[in-house]
Amino acid sequence: MIDLVTLEARVSAAFEDRALLEDADHRAAVLDVIDRLDRGELRVAAPSDGGDWRVHAWIKQAILLYFGIRSMEVMEVGPFVFRDKIPLKRGLETAGVRVVPPGVARYGAFLEAGVVLMPGYVNIGAWVGAGTMVDTWATVGSCAQIGRGVHLSGGVGIGGVLEPPGARPVIVEDGAFVGSRAIVVEGVHVERDAVLGANVVLTASTRIIDVSGPEPVEHVGRVPARSVVIPGTRPKRFPAGEYGVPCALIIGRRSEATDRKTSLEAALRDFDVAV
Repeated sequence: MIDLVTLEARVSAAFEDRALLEDADHRAAVLDVIDRLDRGELRVAAPSDGGDWRVHAWIKQAILLYFGIRSMEVMEVGPFVFRDKIPLKRGLETAGVRVVPPGVARYGAFLEAGVVLMPGYVNIGAWVGAGTMVDTWATVGSCAQIGRGVHLSGGVGIGGVLEPPGARPVIVEDGAFVGSRAIVVEGVHVERDAVLGANVVLTASTRIIDVSGPEPVEHVGRVPARSVVIPGTRPKRFPAGEYGVPCALIIGRRSEATDRKTSLEAALRDFDVAV
């Protein structure tokens, strides 16, 4: 097995000079990275001891190189026919993962034991923690990091990012609840046990305004732990007049007293927010 220092060096060199992919060692390094991603031995981003998240740009480089060395092929799964460069994920029974047809996880994504993937989608490079539900038509984009015990409700869109390689992916930490049709993109960080109401849209520039205290407090790119968030608007003046632009409102915090199994949806209902 190639050690990580050598692996990173070969991938980084091949990313700078694609001609190196003709060399068997450099090509094998790319394939090894994707295989380790698929098994959960590597992650595009991971929390450090201090609680911050570190992005491993060279792993994303390997994913981009993998697209380059793969050719299109036809894949038949029962009545379904696909044509793509990336194979479907296998070994689900051994991994203890439930995938409901026609849910799809691509090779190079990692799903921990106990994950339930309804007819949704998990892209290459993503990491999904144990006990998480990816509900119907929810999508987990490339390299997104989804924690343990998370619920991604129906139609949720978790954005993916491959370029630039150093860009932080979307991070949704343990115990979070993301309501129906919510969208989280552009490297937004949703901290543990946070609750996003239906139709919340979070981008890198979305103002996330805590209105639960006497004065508003703004956040950008990060939802603090245990926050309960709903869609909102704020006034903005344009040459043609003043209009409301989208924002997100933190209206409170999850109650410690609420039972864990029901607390996510209950937290929304406590504030009269649609699930």
